[in-house]
Amino acid sequence: LNVSGTSVVQVTATDADDPSYGNSARIIYSILQGQPYFSVEPETGIIRTALPNMNRENREQYQVVIQAKDMGGQMGGLSGTTTVNITLTDVNDNPPRFPQSTIHLRIPESSPVGTAIGSVKARDADTGKNAEVEYRIIDGDGTDMFDIVTQKDTQEGIITVRKPMDYETRRLYTLKVEAENTHVDPRFYYLGPFKDTSIVKISVEDVDEPPVFSRSSYLFEVHEDIELGTIIGTVMARDPDSASGPIRFSLDRHTDLDRIFNIYSGNGSIYTSKPLDREISQWHNLSVIAAEINNPKDTTRVPVFVRILDVNDNAPQFAVFYDTFVCENARAGQLIQTISAVDKDDPLGGQKFFFSLAAVNPNFTVQDNEDNTARILTRRNGFSRHEISTYLLPVVISDNDYPIQSSTGTLTIRVCACDSRGNMQSCSAEALLLPAGLSTGALVAILLCIIILLVIVVLFAALKRQRKKEPLILSKEDIRDNIVSYNDEGGGEEDTQAFDIGTLRNPAAIEDKKLRRDIIPETLFVPQRTPSAPDNTDVRDFINQRLKDHDTDPSAPPYDSLATYAYEGNDSIAESLSSLESGTTEGDQNYDYLREWGPRFNKLAEMYGGGESDKDTS
Repeated sequence: LNVSGTSVVQVTATDADDPSYGNSARIIYSILQGQPYFSVEPETGIIRTALPNMNRENREQYQVVIQAKDMGGQMGGLSGTTTVNITLTDVNDNPPRFPQSTIHLRIPESSPVGTAIGSVKARDADTGKNAEVEYRIIDGDGTDMFDIVTQKDTQEGIITVRKPMDYETRRLYTLKVEAENTHVDPRFYYLGPFKDTSIVKISVEDVDEPPVFSRSSYLFEVHEDIELGTIIGTVMARDPDSASGPIRFSLDRHTDLDRIFNIYSGNGSIYTSKPLDREISQWHNLSVIAAEINNPKDTTRVPVFVRILDVNDNAPQFAVFYDTFVCENARAGQLIQTISAVDKDDPLGGQKFFFSLAAVNPNFTVQDNEDNTARILTRRNGFSRHEISTYLLPVVISDNDYPIQSSTGTLTIRVCACDSRGNMQSCSAEALLLPAGLSTGALVAILLCIIILLVIVVLFAALKRQRKKEPLILSKEDIRDNIVSYNDEGGGEEDTQAFDIGTLRNPAAIEDKKLRRDIIPETLFVPQRTPSAPDNTDVRDFINQRLKDHDTDPSAPPYDSLATYAYEGNDSIAESLSSLESGTTEGDQNYDYLREWGPRFNKLAEMYGGGESDKDTS
């Protein structure tokens, strides 16, 4: 407050005595506590300020004790007191003030836009809205590089980065920051101005920065028919640090999974490593990575967009598959089909197709509609499905781009029976497929039977061939004294295919390395030659000598010990079991017991028993 005597509050006391009786009910007010700051009017009880320019910032709370006394305040009157708590309310009579005239801040050059560098704060002795301050940058060489934002809850000014900084370009910025009250009381303009300023110096710190590309993105256009290894474009990057170092470029393979492109690591030139095809992919979005060789961890990426330009490298084709038929009763010039074409290429002037026949056809012709469609017309009257059921019509389709591309599509035209309105009723395909009244299922069944028979024949032949390859000796344990059974009889001494009997007659005539001719040994071996016996040597001694040699020869097969020679050795104690000598001992045998064996052996008994009877009779 700046004026004394300002009314603060009025207190009122009551007295139960009769006011008409003397002074017993007349009340007088006085102040017992609160001087010299406040006073009270005796008659009215109005409390007023007693000092001018009371300052809330020095003292805010006051306690005033007021006494009310009857009998006009005279001695002997009764009194009562009350306590009044008085609080001075604030007014904006104090301007904001910075505690420092110069403020120093530091920030790395790599700080992104929006980063808070630091804060400044001006002090204001007032409270509430009277202490609210607004900060702004009013001057300096960094007004376009930095911003300041007022934070309401803390009444601070937050300085933030407005543009990217570069230590190599500028290392120090100076700002002049102003703080001003937002709610100024006109009564206290004379105390103003209600604002203050401070100098803020911002130092930029150097950091090892990653490479910087010359552009934020790159766009390259290339035709799809370029040769492999052609450079489509070059990206450029530099090291922004003062000690500039070499840079290595690479492609992010996640953006080029098919490895269609590659890049020279030294100069950033991008080239093709696989053929391009616009019809497969018109755009390729690559990502190029630049890294310092001295510090590979600091990398920068840039998007590279590659647009593939079209080249006329695809021939037009039929738009759809056409199921075309002609009625048997068709007339010349009748429309049987309208055809169209498509082309994967995309020329600048749009698609334009031309239709024609590959050769002159006596039955059909094609008429170009000049709107990328054509009509197939008949050239004669009447067709017979019994004579020709299907016609093949080659149609040439070409475009008008450079170089001109063309293709030949073949229309299959069936001859069908139609009604008078041209609606198809039946076609020759039914008669061709079922000439003998057989259904498709029956034909499939016949084919399956033929295949099964062929499989059985092949299996039978394979089994028969397998049986022929069975070995003579089935098991290593089944040697049977080196005697091999051939299941056939030799031709005696006249049979020279099994062995040469002359060798036994003339042992000196044996040939070296002469193998058996009756069987094919599994392994070839070289027989050991022994000295020839004299011409007068007994055959038995010669054979025994040869047998001994073969028994001691580990390379000789087991069957050569006996099967090679004709000598059988001494007579057996049990005598021979051969039937060759049965004629000499026939009289010693009695075959009567064969009759006792039953009807099955009657024929055998008659043969032997009858022979014996005849002999006896003779």
